[in-house]
This record gives sequence, C-alpha cells and structure tokens, in this order.
Amino acid sequence: MIKLYSFGASFGVMDPSPFVVKVDAFMKMAQLPYEVISSADNLKIAPKGKLPFIIDHTADGENTIADSQAIAEYLIQKYQVSLDEHLSPEQQAQAYLFTKSLDENLYWCLVYSRWVLDDTWPLVKEAFFGGLPWPIKVIVPSIIQKKVRKNLYGQGIGRHTKDEILAITDKSFASLSTLLGSKDYFFGNKPSSFDATVYSILCQFISVDCNNEFNEKARSYLNLVQFCQRIEQAYYN
Repeated sequence: MIKLYSFGASFGVMDPSPFVVKVDAFMKMAQLPYEVISSADNLKIAPKGKLPFIIDHTADGENTIADSQAIAEYLIQKYQVSLDEHLSPEQQAQAYLFTKSLDENLYWCLVYSRWVLDDTWPLVKEAFFGGLPWPIKVIVPSIIQKKVRKNLYGQGIGRHTKDEILAITDKSFASLSTLLGSKDYFFGNKPSSFDATVYSILCQFISVDCNNEFNEKARSYLNLVQFCQRIEQAYYN
C-alpha cells in the first residue's frame, strides 16, 4: 500500500500544496490504491523537509520517495503507469518544459498571493497556525511570513510590485487557456500526467474558497474553470 504524506485539506481543496495535489491527482488518474496521511507534523519526518513524500509498502520492504516529480517517475517505473502513452515524444517534451514553468514561476506567484496579500494572509495564518497555543500562534506566523518574503525576493518574484506579479501570473493563465483551447484535456480527450500537474496549481487559484485579484483573474478564463470542474467531477466527487 502506498501512503501519501500531506498537510491535509484546506481552503476547499484536498491540500493547500499544489505539489501534494499533483501526486494525489496523478495516483487517482493512474487508479493506484493509496492512503493519504494528513498532518502538518509530516514536515518533521519529511526526507527533504518538504511535502509531499510517499512510503510504498511492498513485499520487498518500504520505499520512501520525496519530491512530486521523483514520486511520479517512481510510480511510472514501479507500477508501469501509462498515463502518457498517447503522447508523442514531442508532446512529452513540451509537457516537461511546461511543468517546469508552472513549478518555478506560477507556483511562486501563488505563494505571493497567499502569504503577502493582506486580503489572503489572515486565511493562511488561521489555516496553518490557528491551532497553535498562545503566544506561539502570535509570534510564529510573523517569523514564517518574513522567511517566505525573503524566499520570494531571492527567487525573483518578490522584487516586483503586486501589479507586475499579477501581470506575470495572468500570462501563465492566458497561455494555459490558449494551450487548452476547446479540448477536454491539454493533449486531447484523455488525461495525461500533465493534466494532473495543471490541475494541481489551477485548483489553488480557481477551486479554493479564497478571493483576491489573483483568484478572480484565474476564474475569468472559462475553459480553465471548466477544466478544474472536469477533473473534480471525474476524480474528486
């Protein structure tokens, strides 16, 4: 049995981390049996200090794999998952590069929209730190937020103004909308691992019960909203 270690449901989606959702959606699409272990304390035992990671309990022992990309590659090899068999080599190459764009660019726009914007930060603070005892729940959020701001500045996104970051974010949304067009999925009428990746980040803007300029911008693309709904109806109902 595969165990997926996550933070847990928040903001109206199965996990506030798109990387956790990516693995979850991937395994659902691949029809692999698994169990989700939800707790913020999972960070304390995470091999790389980040979530998700999986522990695959097999007849040969336990295999622990961290990082969403490494997890997908492990599952493809171990269980002969064939989500991408209908993709041409060119499409597989495109999917890889598109994925890196989402992971290394749009993801940081998401982080900014949650951890920096005044209209969303209170929700994040309550979701992640609301259960802590006083005075820790007062002190720790500020410390973590400062660290996130520093990471955003180091990555580069944090050096821009809010309007500039919103424009950068919108370019990703517009590009995804163009790539999807009127298709059900990004590479035709069958889902691929790239659809799991796209859903994992889009649901954090579209399906969540948060409302800021970034969420509103994502929801202005009807085909992206319908794409999220299509994934949710197929795998999350």
